Amino acid sequence: MYLPPEWHQQAFVQLTWPHKDTDWAPVLTDAIDCFCEIAKELAACGQLIIVAQDSQQAQEDLRRHNICLGNISFVTCPTNDTWARDHAFITCIDETQNIAVLNDFQFNGWGLKFAACHDNQINQIILPNVVDFYRACGMKVEYRNCLDFVFEGGSVESDGQGTLMVTSSCLLAPNRNNTMSKTDIEQYLKETFHAHRVLWIEHSWLAGDDTDGHIDTVARFCSPTSIAYVKCENPNDEHFDELQAMEKELKALRTAEGKPYTLFPLPLPDPCYDLEGERLPATHANFLITNDTVLVPTYRQLEKDERALAQLEQAFPYHRVVGIDCSVLILQHGSLHCSTMQYPKI
Repeated sequence: MYLPPEWHQQAFVQLTWPHKDTDWAPVLTDAIDCFCEIAKELAACGQLIIVAQDSQQAQEDLRRHNICLGNISFVTCPTNDTWARDHAFITCIDETQNIAVLNDFQFNGWGLKFAACHDNQINQIILPNVVDFYRACGMKVEYRNCLDFVFEGGSVESDGQGTLMVTSSCLLAPNRNNTMSKTDIEQYLKETFHAHRVLWIEHSWLAGDDTDGHIDTVARFCSPTSIAYVKCENPNDEHFDELQAMEKELKALRTAEGKPYTLFPLPLPDPCYDLEGERLPATHANFLITNDTVLVPTYRQLEKDERALAQLEQAFPYHRVVGIDCSVLILQHGSLHCSTMQYPKI
């Protein structure tokens, strides 16, 4: 059993739909437009499951955008928010027994910052649907109760060959698992995901980030030997020292075979702010890898968006690379990868 990399073959992808009772209310129309664009791309190349407080409304939203519902299934349940990456199952696979292992971790609103009473129950409600999806793929399913451990999908990267990459700022943050030491947490991750080693990134800060520095906002495996990461080129930017330090860390990392990683720098977007003047955590590293496409968040910054897309085209030569305007998503301090969760298959 192991945690597959994101480029592994996928059975389906999950979205959790925005609605009027979430923090999306002031920009709900724009948020739905963005989610519909993501859903269109996902449904065009595979199966999609949408968790919605009002499934009828979600279907109407999609039809209004002329999106075919043929590859889309809906599950109705209460939701606090839309960040499927962090409240969904984290799925391992056991290829010898043809089993998908659904790890159900505790989601506590990124260290008790936000209400998660509904989101933390979603997995129990959608479990029968997930089982049905996997049975249709000819796979068995094992549910694994990990609710004694606070953990979010955006906080871990896997190369699929026994190496995990995480950030110290998130995994060692208060109000998550503060009774455990770094050594304890590393051992837990190795045992849970059958990993051989954990790469700890010590520098990962982005202004406006509510997650305490999820790895999926700053550094991503593109293959077992390559990493895409956020690079700050402006010495006057508040991120410059931190991201320079992270780049130095990444250059010092070695693969399991002892070789340097091939690095693909993604330009840090120009500052984006909300109406209160708070800087938002815009990052091109928050991309989603699907079976044949890499969906990349863009921010209406033509030069930097194009450079990021070009870098990821090099990193993923056998995928289409598609940009999706996620300017509205960062108003709630997340982006494209945060709003999705893939489910691997054998």
